[in-house]
Amino acid sequence: MSPFPWHAQDPHSTGHVIGTVRTLMRTDGLDVSVTAIARACGTSRNFLYENWKSVSALHVRALTVELAHTFAAAARTHPSDGTVGGITEHMAQVVRLVRRHPTTAAVARTSRAAMAAAHTANEGLLVRAATEYVTDLLHPLVPRGGIHGDPELYSRPWKILWIARPAALCPDAVGDRDREDRLDEGFAHLLRDLLAPWAATAG
Repeated sequence: MSPFPWHAQDPHSTGHVIGTVRTLMRTDGLDVSVTAIARACGTSRNFLYENWKSVSALHVRALTVELAHTFAAAARTHPSDGTVGGITEHMAQVVRLVRRHPTTAAVARTSRAAMAAAHTANEGLLVRAATEYVTDLLHPLVPRGGIHGDPELYSRPWKILWIARPAALCPDAVGDRDREDRLDEGFAHLLRDLLAPWAATAG
């Protein structure tokens, strides 16, 4: 839901600020400025800098919230049943949603360098958040001890994230059904391969 109208919100609340940034980024990507955020929130640049330090911090926090919503949306439409097949379908839906999200396209349009860097980033708030979501999905594959009790499975979230990003961060494929199908099928095939050792023991 859009954070607007502005007058109905507390301009100083974290939820309102981040909701506003999310809305602005869906159109303007990383070109969203502190001035634009302050104006849309009904607050001041000084307030935003005092509480968030930089516009980049606001961008990253907004993207982290978008990521959380994406995993939640995938859980509603393609919930995992804790098996390799269920996890694969859930993650494939996450990949589709990220690829088709307006913010993904807006970031690609406004900052090619940032989009390219996102394909290979190995640290940062977004990477940690995505890895934690994938980790949670994998826990049912080991009924006793979960992912932390299986060193091999513990290595998989990062590997899954690595193969997911090329398929997810490809907004130029949106609208080309054949290309999107190839991206989704390729990702699903690689994911099933990564999780094959647990296919017979899960669920």
